[in-house]
This record gives sequence, structure tokens and C-alpha cells, in this order.
Amino acid sequence: MPLDDFPIEVSHLTMAYGSRVVMEDLSFQVRRGEVFLLIGPSGCGKSTLLRHLIGLLPPAKGTIRLLGREFWELPEEEQSAFLPRIGVLFQSGGLWSSMTLEENLALPLQLHTRLDPGEIREICRCKLELVGLAGFQDYYPAQLSGGMQKRAGLARAMVLDPEILFFDEPSAGLDPVSARNLDRLIQQLRDSLGTTIVMVTHDLDSIFSVGTQAIYLDPRTRSILGRGTPQELRSQPPAPEIRDFLAGGDPERLAQRP
Repeated sequence: MPLDDFPIEVSHLTMAYGSRVVMEDLSFQVRRGEVFLLIGPSGCGKSTLLRHLIGLLPPAKGTIRLLGREFWELPEEEQSAFLPRIGVLFQSGGLWSSMTLEENLALPLQLHTRLDPGEIREICRCKLELVGLAGFQDYYPAQLSGGMQKRAGLARAMVLDPEILFFDEPSAGLDPVSARNLDRLIQQLRDSLGTTIVMVTHDLDSIFSVGTQAIYLDPRTRSILGRGTPQELRSQPPAPEIRDFLAGGDPERLAQRP
């Protein structure tokens, strides 16, 4: 299989905060164009793994290869040049409250490109239209609903046309209708743009509607307890914890399991 088919390769990764090990010896690959899910009970290390993947936390051990490069082995100036190739949608949306939507989207373009103001304006409005926010470029985040803020955050994550998108609980805090609308938007973006997506979620509807592959992180063994499509993990769960989780078990209760 050509290297280019796997834009993310994690090998023997150990994640730790000081002496406290969160997960150890994690190895997995993400195929180009997948919606790859990080699932498991609360506190298992899903968001910590995401922070490692986007370059916010260095591994305690092991390697993370993004687009064929080991990020933490790159010189600092190369790391800065590499980061525009990925986009991140944070759980809160991560928008600057003092900026309009267009100004929020324009900032990465101003920092990382040499486009003139007219070109930047056109790209920003195109991305807002892509997520269903045409005409909202002069609105501030506080003037939008939660679902609209998430879509605006998604537009900003996509503004540099990244090769990989990372989502941290994109449906968190949304009502069921807004959450499903966001799921459909994620599917449309994957299908139309072929973008590789890595998503942390505990939303069962999202897991089964958008996920193509998943790994289940187990806090008890501090390892990957299961991997496969969401449908495979539900129909043939390799462990009772996974069966309970995908059947709608309470993530908080599962996190306390002996």
C-alpha cells in the first residue's frame, strides 16, 4: 500500500502527563478519505490523543507521522510551515468573539498566505457558503446559535484547504436536529472534497452515521481494546465494554468500571 494512502501513522505511542501514563503502546493507521473515530468512555484519553495528533502534546514514547513526516522531529520553523496542512474544529468552536465571521476566517489566510484582501474575502465567503452560512460574514459569534457557531468553526478549519481535519466532539452542546445537520455536513465535505477526518465523539448517532473506522480506547488497560467499522464493533464487539458503550451505556458509568 503506498505511503500516501495513510496520511496518519501512529506507532507504539505512549501518552503521559509527567509520571501518569494515560495510554501506552498505541499503534494505528488512518487511510486517506476516512472518517476515523476515537471513541471510548469519558476520561479514557480521546482528547489527549487528539492533542498529540495535532501537535499540541509531544509523545512520551513512540512516533506520530502526519502526511509522511514525523512532526516532532521537524525543526520549529518546519513545524510552523506544516501546520496549515491540517485543520482543527475545537469543541467550543474556537472563534474569536471580537471578530466577525469573515475576520475569523481571514486571519489564517493573512498569516499563512500572500493573497490580497480581495482574494481573502472571496475565499472566506466561499467557505461560509459551503457550510450554509452565506450572508453571515459580518455577524459576530455571539449573534449565532450553537449550531451555526460550530459550522462557522468548521469553515475556519477548512479555510486553508487542509489535507486532514480534526474534530473534537463536534456535536457537543447541540440539540439533536443541529447535531444531525452537522453530521450531514461532515459527510458532504468528506464525499465532495475527499478530506481525511479524525473525530473524537461519544454521540452514537454520529458514530454510526459518519464513521468509517474507529478505535475504542480503554482506560482500564490503557490500550486500544477494539478497532474496525462502528457496525463491526457493534455486531461483534471484542469486549463487553464496547458492547455496552455502543448500545448506549452511560460513558460516565463505564469510566468507573473495575
